[in-house]
Amino acid sequence: MGSLLEYALSKVVREGNLRVTDHAGITHSFGDGTGTPVHVRFTSAAAERSVLMNPELRLGECFMDGTFVVEEGTIYDFLDIVLRHEETGALPWWVLALRGMRYLTRRLRQFNPTGRARRNVAHHYDLDGRLYRLFLDPDLQYSCAYFETATTTLEEAQLAKKRHLVSKLALSPGQRVLDIGSGWGGLGLYIAETHPVSVVGVTLSTEQHAVSNERARSKAMADRVEFRLSDYRKLDERFDRIISVGMFEHVGVGHYDEFFRKVRDLLADDGVMVLHSIGRFGRPGDTNSWIQKYIFPGGYIPALSEVMPAIERAGLKVTDIEILRLHYAETLREWRRRFMAHRDEAMRLYDERFCRMWEFYLAGSEISFRHQGMMNFQIQLVKNQNALPLTRGYMEQAENALRLRDGPLIPGRSQAAE
Repeated sequence: MGSLLEYALSKVVREGNLRVTDHAGITHSFGDGTGTPVHVRFTSAAAERSVLMNPELRLGECFMDGTFVVEEGTIYDFLDIVLRHEETGALPWWVLALRGMRYLTRRLRQFNPTGRARRNVAHHYDLDGRLYRLFLDPDLQYSCAYFETATTTLEEAQLAKKRHLVSKLALSPGQRVLDIGSGWGGLGLYIAETHPVSVVGVTLSTEQHAVSNERARSKAMADRVEFRLSDYRKLDERFDRIISVGMFEHVGVGHYDEFFRKVRDLLADDGVMVLHSIGRFGRPGDTNSWIQKYIFPGGYIPALSEVMPAIERAGLKVTDIEILRLHYAETLREWRRRFMAHRDEAMRLYDERFCRMWEFYLAGSEISFRHQGMMNFQIQLVKNQNALPLTRGYMEQAENALRLRDGPLIPGRSQAAE
């Protein structure tokens, strides 16, 4: 193993029991010897060099290609050891320099006009729908769940997420609701099932659009729930309520003003919006280069300091903010567990390299929420501060009412499932 790579690992690995075998067959030990033993191996000198020079991109690529092999433990166990500490001071200077360069050029990669946004969405969300059914809950909720207790199942947590969000909308009969980034339709259908309102959902994914409309038809709700294959920027209507869950991460920092100005124009004067997005606790940054290339092209996880000024410039008022800290880590842990349990089925849909890519994505994402300063935020927005009750009690009342309405969840099946 090159001395530089050995030096870099010795700086970032403070705890754990890590053994690394280099391409020459020599094994090196790192950490304090505690915890689950992890043993990884490089199959070539080229793989070692590439990971050393650009670990944020090349580690995932080498794992996908089989030139970085996990001999003992899992890729999650390895990432847990090397990324356990959030501080960047121990990183080699050239890694920090790469990060700095990417930060300076991030707006180019996050430039998402309508056509490019559609292609970026297709890259991830128009994969074979059977893949997502291998690891998501039956309602196909592909965003952070809400774990109300330590024993809450994924299905229960995703239902609780919908309750928690809907309670912040302060819905009234007859209102029109817009769901920006409506996915496979689960949230929009839940809103219409639980309230006498009409819902319009918009998505750029042809796969999600087809599934969500079929679900609305199968539930005989197509007269009140409509899913459109459309960019939200193309809408020219007014809505009493707007909700967006897991879509803002695809907007791009250069489009935040455009997003909130459009929300302002779409929202009724006494309307309410709830925005749910992944965020970062720290300062603004850039998307991990491997995630950008293979999973979410054009995507970016914002700091609140980047979001709030755009809201202010649009003339919207923030009436509530909630931070969900480890809920996404728990969500991703369950997705990863289910994906690995159905890995052979994923292999039949795609191939070994794809399965390694997906395993790395789920493992790395979970680690980022456990150790690397990622979280979720929910922001409630209005034009008129009188649009909502004086205290937050209405949220708790609405959530409790929905909980009573939902009742106990049938094991293995979501209330809103097909």
